[in-house]
Amino acid sequence: MATLHYELHYWPSIPGRGEFVRLALEYADVPYLDVAREPEEAGGGEMALVRFLVDPKLARPPFAPPFLVAGDQVIGQTANILLFLGSRHGLAPADEPGRLWTHQLQLTIADLAGEVHDTHHPIAAGLYYEDQRAEARRRAEDFRAHRLPRFLGWFERVLAHASGGDAGLAGPDVTYADLSLFHVVAGLRYAFPRAMRQLEPAHPRLVALHDRIASSARLAAYLASPRRLPFSEEGIFRHYAELDD
Repeated sequence: MATLHYELHYWPSIPGRGEFVRLALEYADVPYLDVAREPEEAGGGEMALVRFLVDPKLARPPFAPPFLVAGDQVIGQTANILLFLGSRHGLAPADEPGRLWTHQLQLTIADLAGEVHDTHHPIAAGLYYEDQRAEARRRAEDFRAHRLPRFLGWFERVLAHASGGDAGLAGPDVTYADLSLFHVVAGLRYAFPRAMRQLEPAHPRLVALHDRIASSARLAAYLASPRRLPFSEEGIFRHYAELDD
């Protein structure tokens, strides 16, 4: 199958949901253009992304970034983009049950990422964190005590059943869901270091998966490069000490 020319559209200063797509493209060694991170004089920058979002000529416009332009297709929603890429670049099983299972895993990862976001923005995304700090503390407390252990425990159980427990979520080969779960673990360690230190000993397979992906030769150059954006207090995974006490 011929490789299409890919253009990834996402905000240029944060990993965010675009990072799940970047990791898949980088691991598959697929050339792509990260449009908004290109210079404005070369047609990049945030305005290139915004102009695409409001283009009235698009009959099937994306609702929000990330979205992927692949030839004449414009594909939105992170899990949908990865479903598209997975079957074309060896990042999903070849059989339909395996592809659907990998998609289900990714949707569950999206649920977890959404709950992480809501720990610091539980009232409204349009408000500053400082405007909802008290509510955020209550939401983060419940997340740390109940939701995070449930998610991590589920992924640990999935890994225990996959090829004897020493492979990825969907079998022996790395899938886009494995790459995404690696990113989630890294983000959780940034956002909730205290909680993760307490929880990780009970989830050794999850930790081992993160470490295998982190040490992968296929990702080493990317992870060490400026293309891998750092976590900060502007993305999904934010560290506020009062939310991790």
